[in-house]
Amino acid sequence: MKWHKKQEASVPAVNNRIAMRGGSYSLIISAVVLAILIVLNIMVTALPTTLTKYDISSSQLYSITSNTKAVVNNLTQDVTIYWIVQADAEDDIIQNLLDKYESLSSYIEVVKKNPDVFPTFTQTYTSENVPNNSLIVESSERYRYVPYDDIYQGEMNYYTGGYNYTEFDGEGAITSAIDYVTTEDLPVVYTLEGHGESELPSIFAEQVEKENIEVASLSLLTIDEIPEDADAIVIYSPTSDISEEERDMLAEYAENGGKLMVMAGPTEDGTLTTLYSLLSAYGVEAVDGIVVENDRSHYAFGYPYVLLPDMASHAITDSLIESNYYAILPIAQGLSVNGSTDATVTELLTTSDVSFCKAAGFSLTTYEKEEGDTDGPFAVAVSIETANGGGIVWFASSDFLNDMYNAYSSGANGNLAMNALSSLIGEREAIAIRSKSLNYNYLTISDSTSTVLKTLMIGVFPLLYLGIGVCVLVVRKKVQNETV
Repeated sequence: MKWHKKQEASVPAVNNRIAMRGGSYSLIISAVVLAILIVLNIMVTALPTTLTKYDISSSQLYSITSNTKAVVNNLTQDVTIYWIVQADAEDDIIQNLLDKYESLSSYIEVVKKNPDVFPTFTQTYTSENVPNNSLIVESSERYRYVPYDDIYQGEMNYYTGGYNYTEFDGEGAITSAIDYVTTEDLPVVYTLEGHGESELPSIFAEQVEKENIEVASLSLLTIDEIPEDADAIVIYSPTSDISEEERDMLAEYAENGGKLMVMAGPTEDGTLTTLYSLLSAYGVEAVDGIVVENDRSHYAFGYPYVLLPDMASHAITDSLIESNYYAILPIAQGLSVNGSTDATVTELLTTSDVSFCKAAGFSLTTYEKEEGDTDGPFAVAVSIETANGGGIVWFASSDFLNDMYNAYSSGANGNLAMNALSSLIGEREAIAIRSKSLNYNYLTISDSTSTVLKTLMIGVFPLLYLGIGVCVLVVRKKVQNETV
């Protein structure tokens, strides 16, 4: 009897020792797990952001393209990206992007410059007022200032007085700047002058600059031959014709592998006969007058001479076709392609079958077809590849790059011209990067679905988890009592 009482008295002591041993074991295991987690966290923070952050945005806003990787991986000299930003004013998207650049190459270093601490730093690079989150990219050879408005692009909202940013071009702007400051020989494009040519429109000129193409003017009247460093010659909106001597120089240049990009339509004096004779050698002839559309789906704003031509598949047009963009060509010359040439001629933009050329030109008084008018369809843009590797891209309108028409086309006109120029001089990795949309896609659901989701999230799921927890607690208590 005494033995049984002694045994009963020793049971709590044994249980206490077991509980203490179990508690000590749990404490040790918890400490080991916590230490492992701390070490793992330290190791993860040391990894590059390309391995620790994932981009699930629809426009891949937080990702960089293979084009950037190709440019950065080819670096052989140091590049410093100065980030001009005040404390606590850093843009998160730009921060993420700069981290990725820095992690891609040991040649790239990002340095923050607080304008409050270094108020005169930017004066070495630009005389402009530098806003927060602007960048300066510098190498030992040259530098480029990248303002905030080149990174975030948009338009003025005249109702609110604010600025609506719709595009993010951070990757394009930074990679272009890196390419610019590290490339020894940049492409050179000459713009012809001496025939009343217009200056390149501002938006297109900015695109050319972004793509690191140097632009210089050229007069054929003062030289004996076209400069050897000319990657292409651009003829934009001449108001008077060229001479036969100039025509011969341009024809020889293109035939021997040179590249021409022409944007010239009819003038008030009629067709630029000598200039357009450059096309005759390739089986393309200009039709006198102004093209007028008779198909409402092929002209814009109610004006039959503001054309919405069809686009053929080509390296120059494919990106626009895929994105459902339309080029707008106002006051265009009709081109007739007969194909009797050894060169490869592609009709990039064509009018409808019911279009015609008004022989009256700028003196037209009606959009109806009259005697002497020429039936279509016509090409209004062509691409020509000569036998010796030369190339010509010809847009038969002087005004299609006008900033107004470029805006009406949502930038399609400018992109079309830029694609054409890139195809002529050879598109490099840095200039193939396009901006990314900031227009987010929202999930839209009905009120009934919303009510069901609210009931599930706020009511059903919490009560279900609570019930499961109570059941688990009851079972554990029951097992513990049976053991004792």
